[in-house]
Amino acid sequence: MTDIACAVEARDALGESPIWCSRTGLLWWLDILKPCLQSFDPLTGRHQVHPLPGRTCGNLALRASGGFVLAVDTALHGYDPAKGLTDLLARVEPDLPENRFNDGRCDRRGRLWIGTMDRDIRTPSGSFYRIGADRSVQRLFGGVSVPNSTAFSPDNRTLYFADTPRHAIWAFDFDLDAGAISNRRVFADLSGRAGLPDGSCVDADGFLWNAEFAGHRIVRYAPDGRVDRTIEVPVTNPTCCCFGGAVLYTLSVTSAAFPCADGKGRPTPLEGCVLALDVGVRGLPEAAFAG
Repeated sequence: MTDIACAVEARDALGESPIWCSRTGLLWWLDILKPCLQSFDPLTGRHQVHPLPGRTCGNLALRASGGFVLAVDTALHGYDPAKGLTDLLARVEPDLPENRFNDGRCDRRGRLWIGTMDRDIRTPSGSFYRIGADRSVQRLFGGVSVPNSTAFSPDNRTLYFADTPRHAIWAFDFDLDAGAISNRRVFADLSGRAGLPDGSCVDADGFLWNAEFAGHRIVRYAPDGRVDRTIEVPVTNPTCCCFGGAVLYTLSVTSAAFPCADGKGRPTPLEGCVLALDVGVRGLPEAAFAG
């Protein structure tokens, strides 16, 4: 049995990119479509909302020098909750105005790995990028529809990535020193399920936790791709997850309030809320962008 609670009644249109910040002792996440950065203090229950400019804000990362990195449309900015957007770090795809950033994560050298997508998912016009601490931009591959599930194994040898409509999570060999990926292969095949692979995180044992959009569940995968555990959640569209709390034992799950139905066309009560799960395993600290 897994204890599941509603941590924040956020009612996000598209809640995403949860991260735990040990420096502030807060859970942070985004609403992509009603662009805002949000925080939650599990000790006091305080929920704060910081509205953001732009049409969308697709990804959130910690920044080693303080504050955050926000992916607003197709630009990466520094962000200070007290000041708003600060410096421009990188911009991509000026020739694709209908694209936006989506899921990404920093490796343990402080580089940000992040994907883009057509905001209306009409064409696979997105790409996957590596953004260096020196703000260099390296395009790794294209043909992406909805980039998701970016995560790294504890031994820094594997990068995980999903293109959600393709019903699969891939694994790449990852070279931390070189910042290179190779040998793409299918890690998990979801083609026989209703759910689609959305955001992921990795626990201290090296198991991948994936939120299944439209699947009502969170799935824990062993390093060899075997399904280790499945947890049904009271939302139609869980979108991403992260470990947080003082000892990284709470799994926080964001969700989307669209499209949401219980199978009969009716929304379920917790769509768009942030859930807190006691899963009995410990997570890993979130890596920060070094630039």
